[in-house]
Amino acid sequence: MPRSSRKDEILQAALACFTEHGVDATTIEMIRDRSGASIGSLYHHFGNKERIIAALYLAGTAQYADLLQRGFAEAASAEACVKLLVTSYIDWVVTNPDWARFILHSRSRVEAGEMGDTLREANREHFARILAALAEYRRQGLFRTLPDDCFASVVIGPTQDLARNWLAGRTQSELGECRELLAQIAWESVKSGG
Repeated sequence: MPRSSRKDEILQAALACFTEHGVDATTIEMIRDRSGASIGSLYHHFGNKERIIAALYLAGTAQYADLLQRGFAEAASAEACVKLLVTSYIDWVVTNPDWARFILHSRSRVEAGEMGDTLREANREHFARILAALAEYRRQGLFRTLPDDCFASVVIGPTQDLARNWLAGRTQSELGECRELLAQIAWESVKSGG
């Protein structure tokens, strides 16, 4: 197992502090104490608390994007690709609930901050990779004809909604137990003739 970097250790300490105390109540000093890093190291890697927030957000979304890309490399059908969009998301959220909760509640803050352009570019690149993975299947007519943004919302929208409610403790169902059902619903919703 690769050794985590000092930067990763700081981000994980920040996540723990944000989870325990809330983003606004967490101070740089709390993150320093939790991570064991010096103030100099914190400022060297990030500069300020807002950049820590943005870096943690971007690292989490990048983890999901990487998981998805690895899955696309093995997916052999349109159905497998669509289902992968759902199952990868659920797998990441179930494995990282605190991080997922942080991302859910921090997007507008990161978008409005100094790293907003970086986030928007990362999202554009992620969406472009998804569209590229699906492009040949779309050309073959295996999907309903839908605008790109509508297609994405139909596929992942119900899963994101259930995940938000699960993360907030408002569901009776376990998110992971709904994995295959939501993946099948996504596929049925976008397949040609569906």
